[in-house]
Amino acid sequence: MLVDDHPVVREGLSAMLELDEAIRVVGQAGSGEEAVLLAARLRPDIVLLDLRMGAMDGVTATGHILRESPATKVVIVTTYEDDADILRAVEAGAAGYLLKGSSREELVHAVKAAARGETVLTPSLAPKLFRARVVEAPVLSEREREVLQLVRQGLTNAHIGRRLFISEATVKTHLLRAFKKLSVSDRTAAVITALERGLLS
Repeated sequence: MLVDDHPVVREGLSAMLELDEAIRVVGQAGSGEEAVLLAARLRPDIVLLDLRMGAMDGVTATGHILRESPATKVVIVTTYEDDADILRAVEAGAAGYLLKGSSREELVHAVKAAARGETVLTPSLAPKLFRARVVEAPVLSEREREVLQLVRQGLTNAHIGRRLFISEATVKTHLLRAFKKLSVSDRTAAVITALERGLLS
């Protein structure tokens, strides 16, 4: 689903994405309020969401969309590169943050990566996110790093458990410990934070 207050931007994104046979645009919205209602009805796999739109911005809309449809992945697509905006989007639960100057290939890759559960971030934005979260890097255990690396690859807890020969409950325990050390509450934020603090390669 595409959300932007400029119809020409929505149409451009739609045209680029639907050149790929694996991607289908199921709906478009022109405001944050409309996006929340449409996402609740359509339950899209991915929402590409503009950051600044009228009364309800992209960050607020992200929170509402994910509360209604937790399985949906939200990727912010914007022209703005402000450190605080990036941090707010990630903390709201966005699966990624892309700039509108991204190429079609980058956009398609981002959509597919987000659908696999991977974190999506325009490389040039990584230092900005790091600056916005300047804190002393926590120490993750080797196993916690291994689990986060596999989360980064889009594996479920069950798959991670089989890969590492540990139970799914043990995987959850390692994730919860990592969340606490990184001061985050979800998998996407954990991976992004660990990457930006140099804890994952």
